[in-house]
Amino acid sequence: MAEDARANAIEVSALASTDRSLAGFLLSGRWPETTREWTQVLAIAVRFAAIPGMLATTTVFRAVEERPGEPVPSGVGMVTTVGPVIGAGAPEPGSLAHPQPPALIVLHPPSETSPSMPELHGVASGCVLLPGMPHLGLDHRAGWIEAEADGSVTRLLSAVNVEVTSDPDLAVLATLCAA
Repeated sequence: MAEDARANAIEVSALASTDRSLAGFLLSGRWPETTREWTQVLAIAVRFAAIPGMLATTTVFRAVEERPGEPVPSGVGMVTTVGPVIGAGAPEPGSLAHPQPPALIVLHPPSETSPSMPELHGVASGCVLLPGMPHLGLDHRAGWIEAEADGSVTRLLSAVNVEVTSDPDLAVLATLCAA
């Protein structure tokens, strides 16, 4: 039973840039298939974003079916940084439309996160959008996470049939992948 679970597992490894900041994540084993699994990947990403110095500003990431330059036998793809949400290097609206990524993530470092509860300090947050095609009956799906630097998840929510205009993070991500 444990071997079956391990063989079917999704492994997530952080990728660092040359300045040791968060550049993305390597996904190994298999791609996340459900909203729940993508929300679990987001939970790992937000925990990294909560580490001081790991993420300088609110940043957009996208899932790509590419692998890093060095061979990883079980690697299936990556979640790579696209750029900050605003400012120099920010992606333009529609710039992620073709090909449309299976998932888009926005991560907020502690310096740009308003905690959901007043007793929380140093929390990071994030949102994952799984773009659908509503005109074909495929709903948008999403997940939200808030976590402390020690890894404690302080808020977790996932939803199907989401309206991208209902949340600022969803609206930004939807704008980037709108054709």
